[in-house]
Amino acid sequence: MAHTLVALVQDHPGVLHRVVSLFRRRGYNIASLTVGGSELPGVSRMTLVVDADNVEQVTKQLNRLIEVLKVQDVTDDRTVERETALVKVQAPAASRAGLIALTAAHGAKVVDVGASTLVFELTETPDKVEAFVELLRPMGIKEMIRSGCIAMLRGTPVSAGAARRGTAAARPGDPAATTGGAWDAQADGQGD
Repeated sequence: MAHTLVALVQDHPGVLHRVVSLFRRRGYNIASLTVGGSELPGVSRMTLVVDADNVEQVTKQLNRLIEVLKVQDVTDDRTVERETALVKVQAPAASRAGLIALTAAHGAKVVDVGASTLVFELTETPDKVEAFVELLRPMGIKEMIRSGCIAMLRGTPVSAGAARRGTAAARPGDPAATTGGAWDAQADGQGD
């Protein structure tokens, strides 16, 4: 089963290597990994999709890493998930209009027009991106890249008092401890 984990980590050299090594040592395959800046200075948000039956132990071990501020398995939580795909397909002039109409119906945009190719961009849920890619396969995919899943809990931030009742303990001086936030509220069921 695929699990989606979201982590807040310090933005330091080597953190990504330590996190990935933890999964490698356990023999877990990382299906998707995205890392980017967060709302907190010096803190990055990491989203991992991991093929494993049970990630509870590795989540606990991630929390022990000094640079990892907070980890949450959001697989069964209400989340907003998105993925972006860029897909270059063979597109002879005679079939371009139909191909553009077909892909536009799925919400894709044309981002490049070549002599015999089109490049489409789609940002959607991972399942819809997969369906879009499968739709284009018979057309002749020349190149493709997918960003990997990013995920965020649904809901609105709550007061700091409600956040303190959350399940993830924050470390002293932890910038994530001041977020209050949807993470802790969602874990308590008090979010949106």
